Amino acid sequence: MKLVFIFGPQAVGKIAVRQELQKITALKLLHNHMTIDLLAPIFRFNSEMWRLVELFRRNI
Repeated sequence: MKLVFIFGPQAVGKIAVRQELQKITALKLLHNHMTIDLLAPIFRFNSEMWRLVELFRRNI
């Protein structure tokens, strides 16, 4: 398994880098908001939502 973390302040181009990296490597990449967007409509940003977000990210 390959693991790459891209982190930095807001609006520096992390998503653009991820998209280009995905194109040239054929890796499947997870954007951290994908887990939040999945759970927020159901759990409304409560503590259970954040527990599940962390659980999903660790298991993915």
